[in-house]
Amino acid sequence: MRAVITVIGQDNVGILAKVSNVCADAGANIIEVTQSVLQGMFAMIMFIDIDKLTAPYSELADRLVALGDALGLKVHVMHEDIFNAMHRI
Repeated sequence: MRAVITVIGQDNVGILAKVSNVCADAGANIIEVTQSVLQGMFAMIMFIDIDKLTAPYSELADRLVALGDALGLKVHVMHEDIFNAMHRI
């Protein structure tokens, strides 16, 4: 199973590294990532494999949102099943 992480906010050094560290600490594997900086605004979409998590999915999501709050970023974590259901109309 996979999840989608989005991060948006003011660009700063190390955002990708910090998000990646939280994922690695929980046993999530990064499958794909894309990021852009537009006029000082950071935007990232990351797909992660959550099959081998060492912590509950909800804990990973909470930790990523808390990281975003600490960095002044908006972080959203969505399970692939929910993402796919939202886009099937």
